[in-house]
Amino acid sequence: MSVQLSVVMPCFNAAPYVEQAVESALMQAGGAAELVVVDDGSTDGSGEILQRLAQRHAGRLTLLHTQRIGPYPARNLALQQVRGEWIAFLDADDWWTPNFGSAMLAALQASGADAAYCGWQNVGIAGPRGEPFVPPDYLAEGAVENFLHHCPWPIHAAVLRRSVVQRLGGFSERMFSSMDYDFWIRMLGVTQHLVRVPEVMAFYRWHGSGQISAAKARQVLHAWQVRRDFVQAHPALAATLPAGRRRELVDGALMAQGRSMFWRRDLGEAQPVLRQALRTGAWGWRDLPMLMAAQLPAPWFQRLLQRRGGEGA
Repeated sequence: MSVQLSVVMPCFNAAPYVEQAVESALMQAGGAAELVVVDDGSTDGSGEILQRLAQRHAGRLTLLHTQRIGPYPARNLALQQVRGEWIAFLDADDWWTPNFGSAMLAALQASGADAAYCGWQNVGIAGPRGEPFVPPDYLAEGAVENFLHHCPWPIHAAVLRRSVVQRLGGFSERMFSSMDYDFWIRMLGVTQHLVRVPEVMAFYRWHGSGQISAAKARQVLHAWQVRRDFVQAHPALAATLPAGRRRELVDGALMAQGRSMFWRRDLGEAQPVLRQALRTGAWGWRDLPMLMAAQLPAPWFQRLLQRRGGEGA
């Protein structure tokens, strides 16, 4: 059977979950799916599990080995090996419903779109963040505005043409904590031919062990830079929004997030965000005392607020 869907999977120390993830990937598209896995120096037995699975699925599972290069360089390495017209990404501790590939490919073929996206669920998180979520029809609601507001979907909730991935050059590795977001918003600069599959078919396993994390300030600043880069690289698309709305979504969001961190007293994370927000000019006069305080050396900044009894700058 020819390969229709290529699945890319980085793996580092996912022994309790990786077999389920591999089997989930290979059952897609009626069995017309291949899987390229990069074992990135696992030390928990994941490598042995993957070796056994590669033997079981010879010809359909390609196993590569690296030594702690990170998930995004690992994905880029795997992308050099894929054969299918369509590409999807699945982490070694996540999974899809059995019909994910067939439903996504059917929607792509029926619509002629370049990318399809579906609903997802974060498993293991209590409260609203753990509830199943079906994203909106981004084309109907304004894709540029939505993509500038937030990352549209997680890494494993979409399928896209290999030719689009090639035009993007794979994942940029410059903004580590926002590389998913960077990839998807750069994709919007290449194609706006998207189709939604309004069904929850992708599952992210939240277990707090070995998952990617980053300082909150770095996440905020990287996401801000990704937005600014998109606006500068695609002025015609950005111009579909009024200038004031663009500024609100990019620089205004930076100030809003810095302000939120400040009032939560997450001061170590708030300070670099507020410093950058001051440079953008997207702030009001009421923000100025807070912004000025953030220019102090970090110990002085925190001591000043402690002396003021937690009432702000």
